[in-house]
This record gives sequence, structure tokens and C-alpha cells, in this order.
Amino acid sequence: MRTIATSLVILLLSIVIPFASANQDPKSVHPGEALLQQNCLHCHLGSVAKAPPLAMLQELSASSVLQAMESGVMQAQAKSLDSNQRRVLAEFITGKQVGDDTESQLKMCEESKIDLGQPPSVQGWGVDHSNTRFFDESLTTVSIDNINQLQIKWVFDFPNSSRARSQPTVAGNSVFVGSQSGQVYALDRATGCVRWVFKTVSEVRTGIVVSPWQPDESSAEPMAYFGDLTGNVYAVDARTGQLVWRDRPDAHPSLTITAAPALVAGKLYVAMSSLEVVAAAASDYECCTFRGGVVAYNATNGERAWVSYTIPQPAEVVGANAVGTPTWAASGAPVWGTPVVDLARGQLYVGTGESYSSPAAATSDALIAMALNDGEQRWHYQATPGDAWNISCETADRINCPEEDGPDYDFGSATLLATGLENGDLLIGGQKSGVVHAVNPDTGELVWKNKLGRGGIQGGVHFGMTLAGDTLYVPMSDFYGGPRWPGEAFPGMFAVDVATGQRRWFNKTEDLCDGSEFCDPGLSAAASAIVGGVVGGSMDGRMRAYRQDTGQVAWEFNALRDFTTVAGRIARGGSFSGASGPVFDRGMMFMTSGYGMYNHMPGNVLVAFELEEDISQ
Repeated sequence: MRTIATSLVILLLSIVIPFASANQDPKSVHPGEALLQQNCLHCHLGSVAKAPPLAMLQELSASSVLQAMESGVMQAQAKSLDSNQRRVLAEFITGKQVGDDTESQLKMCEESKIDLGQPPSVQGWGVDHSNTRFFDESLTTVSIDNINQLQIKWVFDFPNSSRARSQPTVAGNSVFVGSQSGQVYALDRATGCVRWVFKTVSEVRTGIVVSPWQPDESSAEPMAYFGDLTGNVYAVDARTGQLVWRDRPDAHPSLTITAAPALVAGKLYVAMSSLEVVAAAASDYECCTFRGGVVAYNATNGERAWVSYTIPQPAEVVGANAVGTPTWAASGAPVWGTPVVDLARGQLYVGTGESYSSPAAATSDALIAMALNDGEQRWHYQATPGDAWNISCETADRINCPEEDGPDYDFGSATLLATGLENGDLLIGGQKSGVVHAVNPDTGELVWKNKLGRGGIQGGVHFGMTLAGDTLYVPMSDFYGGPRWPGEAFPGMFAVDVATGQRRWFNKTEDLCDGSEFCDPGLSAAASAIVGGVVGGSMDGRMRAYRQDTGQVAWEFNALRDFTTVAGRIARGGSFSGASGPVFDRGMMFMTSGYGMYNHMPGNVLVAFELEEDISQ
């Protein structure tokens, strides 16, 4: 019934609102109606692929819609509205009031200090500096043989949020995680109560990286590192949540940080991406000038060691669009994934996204090696030449759409490095085309590639592969087909021989959505390997564990349910997507659920599981 109701709302709004001023008493018309018609409906009635339909916006909190207009992806579109108009519009769309994120909504711990006897066991988002995302027996007692014994220990809900994109990390007997509402939390590992809260400028999508220390180091001063949606990089004291340093590494107004940083040998490497791809929808926007890149910091004091751009030269004016607005190039090539750091070769690796304007850059949709000492590009491998695209290509007027018009085949998933192979190491990247590429990390020369999925604007390979031994696991999204991305979709989990790229097995996800809105069987989220298998979340709201030898599902958890949280509220899970994959620590597993954007199911929970035997002890 809810699906029918929201569909009727869309229909009525699209028909009634244009005639409201003529047929209604102006005093009876909600001021949000005119704002919605003038600023939103031309994109949010389903004509723009990445613009969530009005029915989805109605599922979100008013705070999250307001944040998108003030500091998020809709800043450019909402620039003509004052603060009161933005608030009125957010509340009218959602039918809810803008909330106040205060500590009164949280269950605070009696003890705020973290346990310095429990240093972090992993080296960041990718578990190790090669981004393998393999939680082996030294890190967790959870394996494919006992994962079905996991029981929910506690659930934390993110106030005023509709998605949970920040991957948690465990250190100091605490769980560190960011939120859509802009808070970073340190939670007690055992109970989920809140040790401290740090408030940022905007949404925190990145995972949190905590600096290491020794178990007997009572004087340790560990720091937690992360970035926010508006391009700020933070270092805070992991013990107290107090700010140590903050920097915005580039002046571009569309700069954003979505990937967890890499922390190695006292240096912090941060990938730079952008929301300019959305700003380009406006015909008066001068598209486009952003360049992706990586910035290296002294992790202690925040001093920049170097900044390296994926496009070496700044953009220049190359023409004008159909309404006379100047156009710029080359642009784009954002970096969405956490860098691989290769100390043996003295270099790091990233994958890039598409260009935003024409002509496309030679380093878009590419794998790039940069020198660790100064950031100089050593080589690049371009997977899809001539890929220039922005959101304007999905609008009716297409004013700022580049002549190449896509296909928008980013390397959105972080690269990973496979070492110890008989025929040499391989750098591996998964692309939204559905193709996995393996190149020589010394030269960038292609060793193998394999097209596993159909690809599309939100997948093939979307947010994160994982590697255990000689098995590469590739979660496949293949969400959103259509005339531009024809063919059969392959939503599910692949296992590939890492040395050759040959497929070992594929488990296609059964479509259990049964017509539910914003539900899809594709695997978009980052996956994580454990002994004997791999664990990955689907956009249908299920987390599944697959056996390494056969691909058979050994365990499944449906997050589309109500949870009672540690604060005593009722919260709900949703689609699994984004770079937040399951995290394992000793006998526990942590997962975030909810992805209320890009036509996926909203949710706002962090669920902590523990093995039955650990609970009994």
C-alpha cells in the first residue's frame, strides 16, 4: 500500500502543482509546493538516472534532504534558495520536521576513554596496505564454517540519517564510525554506547582509520583520520574526539572526500573526488574544472608533503555550451577509492573515474601509479578512452553533456595488489563496465582482463573487491540497465583465479524484491573475505556469506526489519551499498545497513554480531 500511495503522490504532484496558482487560494498553498515545482520536479520525476524519484525523497529525513542542499550533492541546484526556503522545501518533500542532532538522542557510556591495551588489528579500510580486505585467522575467529552462529549483540542507529556509508573500524575496544548527519562516533565495542562524538562540517562517507600503537604503550596518543563530503580532511585524538588538525587540500568548491585515507609510515594519503558531475546539470554552470588527485600529509601535524593530480594540467576554456556558458577541459578523473600503498616499489596506486567535459582526459577511467616520495605519475593504464559524462547527459536539455556522452565507466572500486604470485605481482581494478583488469605494477602493462558483468551507470564492479590467497572475489552490481547498457545483468558474486582472471564460479542473486521499491539483487557494496569464503551485501537488504570452493551461500541475514537500538529507539536496515563492507574483529562482525540515495532502500543502522560461543562466555 505504501508503494501505491507514494506513486499516487508523485502523480498528483506532477499534475496538480503546475495549476496550483490558478485553481487554489494562494493562502492555502504550502510554500514548499512552488519551490518543489520550480526547482526539483524536472529531475526527480524519474527522467534523470541518478536523481532519486520523489517517492524516495519522501522516505528520507528532512535533515538529510536539507543537508544535500546546503553542503551535499544538491548545492549547485539549491544555490538560488535562501536558508529558510531550503528548510521549507525539505520539510514539504518529506512531510517531516528538520531534526536537531544532539547528544540527548544518544546513549552515552559511563567511561569515555578508549582501552589502550587494544590497538587496531588492521591497517585501514582495506585491512592491509594492499587493500585485500581479507580478515584471516589472526584477525577473527569468524569463518565460513561458523558464521551461521553469529547472533546480534547490539544495534546503533544514526540519528536523522537515511544511509550508512562509513565503514566502521575497531581499536581501543571501541568502534569508530562516521554518519550522514556529520558526526563521527566512538562506540563501546561490547555495548554500543557512545564514548565521544565529533561534529564535522558535513556527511562522513569515508571509513575511519586509526593510527597504530603498542599494547603496552600507556602513553600512546593515537589519532583517527577521515574526510567529509565537502572536502575536509580531519585528524582527531582517538582517545577524546578532540580535533588535532584539519585541512581542505584543494580550493575547488566541488571537492569531496569519499574514500578512507591510507595511513603508512607516518604519511596519510587521501584521495580527492568531486560533486561537480552533479553541478554540471545547470546550463549556466561552467563545466568543468575539477581534477582528481591524491594528497600526502604528515600524519602528525597535517602538513602537506605533496599533491598529485590525475590530470597534470589545469582545465582551460575550450568553447561554450548552447546557451553561451564557457566550457572547460580537461576535467574529472576523480579518485573514489582508497589508495594501495606499495612500499616495496615506492609507489601508490589509484583508479580514476570519467572525464566531466570534452575532450576526455588520457587519465580518466584509468589505473595510475604515483611515486610515494613526490606524487609524480610513473605510469597509467587507461581502460576506456574517450569517456566524458556528467549528469547533464541525463536531463532533457543536455546543455552541458559532452559530445562523448559516457558511458560513465569509473573505477569506483578501490584497486588492490596481489603479491606472491608465481608469475609476478598484479595490480587489479574493477570497473563499472563489469570488466576486471590486472596490470603489471612495475609498468602498467595489461596482463589479463575479463568482462564478468553487463556494466552500467551504477555497476558492474561498484565499491570493492576482495582477495584471499589465489581467489579474487568480485561482487557485481549491474544495477540500472536500459538502452545504453543493453544485455543480460549478472547481479551476484564471482570467484576468479587471480593469476589468470578465469572465472571459477558465479552465484547469481535470486531476485527476492517482488516489485518492492528501490530493491535490487545486485551486489554493490564492498565485500570482505574470511577463512573459507567471502561476505557481501546486496541492494536487496541481505548480507550473504559464500563458500570459497563452491560459491554456495552458507549464511544469510535480512536487514529489512525493525531493530531496537541501544538508545531504545526503533530503526531499520536497508540496501547494502557504498564502500562500507562487513568488518571482523575477533569473534565479532560489524555491518552498516541503509543506502537512501540513487534509488536504493534507506536505512540507518550499525549492527554488531557476536559468535554464540563468545556470547555464552
